[in-house]
Amino acid sequence: MLFNSYIFIFAFLPAAVIGYYLLAKVNRLLPEVYLLLMSLCFYGYFNPAYLLIICGSIVGNYLISGILSRKQDKLILVLGIVANTAVIFYFKYFNFIKETINGIFHLDLMITDIVLPLGISFFTFQQISFLVDSYKGECKDYSFVEYALFVSFFPQLIAGPIVLHRETIPQFRDPLRKKVDFDNIYSGIVLFTLGLAKKVILADTFARCVTWAFDGNVDTLTSPEIFIIMLSYTFQIYFDFSAYSDMACGIGRIFNIAIPMNFNSPYKSYSIPEFWGRWHMTLGRFLKEYIYIPLGGSRKGQARTYRNIMLIFLVSGIWHGANWTFILWGILHGVANCLTRVFRKQYDRMHMAFQWFITFAYVSILWLLFRADSIRQWVRLLLRMFKMETFTVRKEIIDSFSLPERGFVFDLFHLRGLAGKIPFICPLLFFAFAFVVCLNHRNSVEKKFHANVLTTVFTALLLAYAVISVGGVSVFIYFNF
Repeated sequence: MLFNSYIFIFAFLPAAVIGYYLLAKVNRLLPEVYLLLMSLCFYGYFNPAYLLIICGSIVGNYLISGILSRKQDKLILVLGIVANTAVIFYFKYFNFIKETINGIFHLDLMITDIVLPLGISFFTFQQISFLVDSYKGECKDYSFVEYALFVSFFPQLIAGPIVLHRETIPQFRDPLRKKVDFDNIYSGIVLFTLGLAKKVILADTFARCVTWAFDGNVDTLTSPEIFIIMLSYTFQIYFDFSAYSDMACGIGRIFNIAIPMNFNSPYKSYSIPEFWGRWHMTLGRFLKEYIYIPLGGSRKGQARTYRNIMLIFLVSGIWHGANWTFILWGILHGVANCLTRVFRKQYDRMHMAFQWFITFAYVSILWLLFRADSIRQWVRLLLRMFKMETFTVRKEIIDSFSLPERGFVFDLFHLRGLAGKIPFICPLLFFAFAFVVCLNHRNSVEKKFHANVLTTVFTALLLAYAVISVGGVSVFIYFNF
């Protein structure tokens, strides 16, 4: 079940909200049990077999955390972390390792048909953090229902953020948060609507262009087409992840649950370290708190600091997927982080516009690597793009930006005549609007949405337009991780 589907918007979410607040009038525990069951239904809707995996993971980790809370045994902690890591390894990397061995040693190991459970990286990392905190004695005496809901709470279950127990369980326990708060419901609906619009209008439009390119046309792309595809994917993944983050936080507000911000206008960044302070913020926090700092952080000299930085970016690359493209993507971001620190004084002397351009260009080039099927394909695309041998752009790419309502927009802004003279008008408008949204607007989660006529009318119209535009439902990119 996807946030951008009719069954979620018109059936599941209303049922979850109404049932939650009605049961809250009966006693304290019922709404938590109900929300847990609804979250499991949400997850099982994708594939009922997934429930065996997530429920087994929840039960196993809860039992281990109970032992760690009573007895801080490092061996048990290590075994718990290894068990969780082994589950991720099997589902995400088992076939990748086999394919790598086959390629290196010219073997013919059988590739197993393994279906990757959605969100496994997210809920497994959450539980690893819980085990570590249990070992440190930082976890309170949480009930099984509270723990299970912390892991499976449906707004953040599939694609994050990676929440910590101290952020959500106290909120589930708070009786005041089980009372209807119309201000939170209002702001939650507005935030959800903005996220839905980003997904179906912006992210999915850029996705059509990218999908066409990588669906059998990569080897014939011209230089400007590769540039357009690279920029399109740069904005597709931005608005896709931003949309999910907005929708997750919006749904959380409807339940009076504050979900931590996971996305903070990363394309405003002036350096790669700043970019990673704004992109997938909770993953960065997890890697910092549970890997970087335990390794010594920046406390044991520059050489150890740079080693630790490279390690966490290697882990980040591996976490994102079983392909050498993700591993190299993580390594290159780690290299950029280290180089920025080494040459900090020289870098800071550059004009801020130049800093922003270097950061955005570097991120965009690496997003092309992130999307490519192989490192070889990425290198070929870059070489062809920078050669600038052919300057044609095919009609299929231009048409991928042509929405059905473009005629109304052209008439509204008197662009009909200009559209006839400039065939690139639709892509240009999309890219221009994308830059404006990315660079000139505050993060939606930070905004305060107060009920007034203008905001209400705008939200209603935008929601109606977004719902009509849903059409073929597309998954969020981070569902794959």
